[in-house]
Amino acid sequence: MEIDPNGISMLLDHMEWYDADIIVGSKRHPVSQVNYSWQRKILSDGYYILVKLLFGIKIKDTQAGIKIFRKKVLEQTLPRLVEKKFAGDLEMLVAANTLGYHKIYEAPIKLTYNVGEGASTAATFSAIFNILYDTLAIWYRKNILRYYDAKK
Repeated sequence: MEIDPNGISMLLDHMEWYDADIIVGSKRHPVSQVNYSWQRKILSDGYYILVKLLFGIKIKDTQAGIKIFRKKVLEQTLPRLVEKKFAGDLEMLVAANTLGYHKIYEAPIKLTYNVGEGASTAATFSAIFNILYDTLAIWYRKNILRYYDAKK
């Protein structure tokens, strides 16, 4: 997966335009230029539905990997993070949203999946199981343990 680094300026512009807490680079933004397989698109669509049902987050793409945060958001969010692998991006957004940072917006990206790249890891049953497991662990920490809530 290769994200065009020139797109960072677009994310910074969005941060300023929206006075956002977080800007998420999104494959699903209407202006994004994305080249990836239909199999990946189906997996991405399914994960979006799951995340929306479990967390109510309106972001359509939590996993593109490029995000910009305000310093205060990171200072409060990073100490609460547990995930180290598959759902780390989602956990950052869930923790920030739980702490009251609701100004989260998407920005377009230019993304190319190189043929054969990631085919042996990202699309395997093992990787799918791991991201689902990590996602459910985040739900458990958020809703049962109240782990991401602001400390009183």
